[in-house]
Amino acid sequence: MTHVFARSSVAHPPVASHGEGAYLYDTNGKAYLDGSGGAAVSCLGHSDAHVRAAIHAQLDKLAFAHTGFFTSDPAENLADRLIAHAPEGLDRVYFVSGGSEAVEAALKLARQYYLEIGQPQRARIIARRQSYHGNTLGALATGGNAWRRAQFSPLLMEVSHVAPCYAYRDQGAEETTADYCDRLIAELEAEIAKHGAETILAFVAEPVVGATLGAVPPVANYFKRIREICTRHGILLILDEVMCGMGRTGTLFACTQDGVAPDIVTIAKGLGAGYQPVGAMLCTKTIHDAIANGSGFFQHGHTYIGHPVATAAAGAVLDRLINDKLVDGVTAKGDTLRSLLTEKFKDHPNVGDIRGRGLFLGLELVRDRKTKAPMDPALKIDAQIKKAAFAQGLICYPGGGTIDGKQGNHILLAPPFILTDDQAQELTDKLFRAFSDVGL
Repeated sequence: MTHVFARSSVAHPPVASHGEGAYLYDTNGKAYLDGSGGAAVSCLGHSDAHVRAAIHAQLDKLAFAHTGFFTSDPAENLADRLIAHAPEGLDRVYFVSGGSEAVEAALKLARQYYLEIGQPQRARIIARRQSYHGNTLGALATGGNAWRRAQFSPLLMEVSHVAPCYAYRDQGAEETTADYCDRLIAELEAEIAKHGAETILAFVAEPVVGATLGAVPPVANYFKRIREICTRHGILLILDEVMCGMGRTGTLFACTQDGVAPDIVTIAKGLGAGYQPVGAMLCTKTIHDAIANGSGFFQHGHTYIGHPVATAAAGAVLDRLINDKLVDGVTAKGDTLRSLLTEKFKDHPNVGDIRGRGLFLGLELVRDRKTKAPMDPALKIDAQIKKAAFAQGLICYPGGGTIDGKQGNHILLAPPFILTDDQAQELTDKLFRAFSDVGL
């Protein structure tokens, strides 16, 4: 009997025993290739000696010091390094313990910024349908994941949601990419005009949409157009890189591939690589200085922000990502995995799209490839594949409601950056067998 309040009261998962490289092992000795890094977390695998040593060394010095009284060398050093590699204009780092906290902090900072500069009327957030920004109430309200929002909707603040940039489903057959982008931008402009630009606080988006859509990248120039609109109307651009950042798509910050710099960016998951719970919100000097020269106090905070052991671990993760050039290899490894998936599934009648960037890839499941008709939601085919893959010794990340919160399914893949070619082949083969095991 367990007294753990588990995610599911009906599922009884095995007990994880240990990790080694790209694999996790249960107490029965079974190995599982971590094809999704948990939830796109374990970018270094599960036994990185350098990160483990940094954690041990920090514990020997200082385990905890509350940031209401102290700062610490690991936090200061990590902030310096993040800003040195961040998109242009970002200047300050606010540490938290995870992605939802990072997004919550970003939303509250955006609101306080406008209060500090005398624009209290700015209170509305615009985000996108079929996005996911976290499970705290502010992050959940901002996100467009209909299934996760539904039962908590009476508790959520009002947020405007516009269409995602989801070309596979939404770009018309006769519509060019440029025309499709124009249509999305026109919808955003219309939403801003509807409420008045002077009332809009921020536009929030994932550069590459993760959990809810399954590794969907934007079309060309989409985020450059978004950046121009936000700048013109004085709206903050908040980019959520909790899942797609920290090298996952091939660059340390995903948005650099789109040629844009946000006013605020959130990171987590790959920042700690699973070795410690850590996240961060980065903002521009302009935003920080509005607080510093105004009230002088950001009215926010959590007990464990800037935790010395967590930031020491994240600093060691950056050593591996940057100094040891693991990020530099992500694109090539992603190309290898994508080629293997394409070869294996190119003729599969139930795989409509294989997409993504770097080692952040998604397969969209369909009933018919030609019409893109989705599977019957009652089948919960993504969950079936997850279960079958797990039995094969493969961890993958399923998603349902891909199209509108009810219809559509996908499988998300986000393996460690240390993935070998043989392991990429193993991942592909086991996933293919899982499809076969559920009758696809």
